Amino acid sequence: MAGARKGGPRKASGRRGLTVRVKTAKGRKLASTRWLQRQLNDPYVEEAKRQGFRSRAAFKLIEIDDKHRLLKPGAVVIDLGAAPGGWSQVAAERVKAAEGNGSVTAADLTDIEPVPGVTFLQVDITDAEAPGMIRDVLSGARADVVLSDMAASSTGHRQTDHLRVVALAEAALDIAEDVLKPGGAYLAKVLQGGASGDLLTRLRQGFAKVAHIKPKASRQDSAEVYVLATGFRGDGA
Repeated sequence: MAGARKGGPRKASGRRGLTVRVKTAKGRKLASTRWLQRQLNDPYVEEAKRQGFRSRAAFKLIEIDDKHRLLKPGAVVIDLGAAPGGWSQVAAERVKAAEGNGSVTAADLTDIEPVPGVTFLQVDITDAEAPGMIRDVLSGARADVVLSDMAASSTGHRQTDHLRVVALAEAALDIAEDVLKPGGAYLAKVLQGGASGDLLTRLRQGFAKVAHIKPKASRQDSAEVYVLATGFRGDGA
């Protein structure tokens, strides 16, 4: 991995240079201009490029894993909604997948460039065939961790967006319940307000501990939070 130091990828330094201002060009919406300006002035975007990560989202997983130690050497990891591959890069580095110790299976509807040590499945996670495809790759093994950074396209309506993201988190949980070994962990993106309703009930029933996390690498104006469930109670049958 380009720029990664021995022992694993670094956290973002948080440095910020001169502010870049973007003029609203003809044909470009104001929202697009704001997004571009935010990207150009985001220290995590700069650091991701410097360290060779495919997205700034890599630092969210780094921060969460530094605290909760989910990605141990030798672990079996499933990365759902993996494109463009930033989380898979971090997971593969930390479980030593390229060295043949742990393994990472990434899945997304959108294809991604190969990541060393990562097996990629191009599949819609919500399709009925997805769990079976993942089981086939695992070849009878059980997963230690299921990750999901999936997010639906924003509609601008908070309640609708929340429901759509929760639906993806539930699809990820369907797969987690199918492939996790006892004691395994599930980490998924939700929106402000966190996991609720049926999703929260299932997590509390199926895992020993459930917590919500807002990484510093998440933009402050973003409504995203992550739900982390550890100590899977499944029987591994």
